[in-house]
Amino acid sequence: MQKKIFFTIFTLGMPLEAQDLAVLKVANVPAKALYITQPAFEKDLLFVLNQKGQIHIIKNGKTLDEPFLDISDRVHGSLTPGSEEGLLGLAFHPEYKENGYFYVNYVDRNDTSIVSRFSVTNDPETTDKNSEKILLKLAQPFGNHNGGHLAFGPKDGMLYIGFGDGGKWGDPYDNAQNLNTLLGAILRIDVNSGDPYSIPVDNPFIGQKDKRPEIFCYGLRNPWRFSFDRETNDLIIGDVGQNLWEEISWTTWDVSKGANYGWRTMEANHCYNPEEFCDTTDLVMPVHEYPNNAAYMKILMGMDNSEATGCSVTGGYVYRGADNPHLWGTYIFGDYCTGRIWSFRLKDGKPVGFKNLRKELKKHSKDVPLFISSFGEDNLGELYVVDYLGAIYKFVSN
Repeated sequence: MQKKIFFTIFTLGMPLEAQDLAVLKVANVPAKALYITQPAFEKDLLFVLNQKGQIHIIKNGKTLDEPFLDISDRVHGSLTPGSEEGLLGLAFHPEYKENGYFYVNYVDRNDTSIVSRFSVTNDPETTDKNSEKILLKLAQPFGNHNGGHLAFGPKDGMLYIGFGDGGKWGDPYDNAQNLNTLLGAILRIDVNSGDPYSIPVDNPFIGQKDKRPEIFCYGLRNPWRFSFDRETNDLIIGDVGQNLWEEISWTTWDVSKGANYGWRTMEANHCYNPEEFCDTTDLVMPVHEYPNNAAYMKILMGMDNSEATGCSVTGGYVYRGADNPHLWGTYIFGDYCTGRIWSFRLKDGKPVGFKNLRKELKKHSKDVPLFISSFGEDNLGELYVVDYLGAIYKFVSN
């Protein structure tokens, strides 16, 4: 309560634009970095997910030589540029300090998504690799749109699991609109009861014929990072588009429960299949979209693509930290291909105060991320951004 009062006084007494926003490089980790997070009550260690199958620890600004976990012998090994397989998600149990459990989501060598639980050893910097307990397996029909994000709900303690539509072009099997498959959906399971898990009694499709009870919401193409506002419990999803539009969906938890976000009927706010006169009844539309107009291969080859907006959204977080009070309540997200970072707040269901932060960050930062693979929070709500090439940055105010 004291912290909230402090924020209110601080932000009311000072213009939101009075501070210069920057990103500060806090560490380098091996390339193919995908996510950063921190267990509850942890102060010294940050954990960075690597697509090749490792979790690395940053301790007091230094990346430790030995990985916290290495399952590179289990994850899919064909990691060419643009590959969407490998180790994709990481979430620490809310009671990690007591039980030592953490969860990962990876695609194995048989093109199957695996959601597993591991246990830390008595040494907080190492994992018992043989402690793996598989919770869920999901065969992937193609090598892309695997999703993979994991997050525990801040209010209910349930584990949320994101899966894409299974890949290829245009969701050929219409998986995202099929409630009898786990593809193209965010799942919600209870890992504190059942073996290996149980279904929360308030899940939207529990007990309904031909509808998987694990599904919390659906109609997603490839949710590349979703998050909960730790203050309001709102669910915000960055969903990667087909070939024209990237989108951000932001709904209250109650609205997101059972929500259909539209794919493949819609690509963002536009008809996809059919191309016109599509039925949008009961669909939840995104609060923001932007054009997919960047040529990824040109970017990889160093060709000029400076006028492009992006080609693959990376969902972010609502800022709830203390170091940057002018950002309080602001959602920050980016684009993987162009390195652009944007921010906005939500008021009455509409984006307000939309800003392109790229120019400001370049002006006030020593360097900025190139390929934004993820954002992440620490325990205090401070925000980080992960460059796929291995640089880890923290948002700071000058």
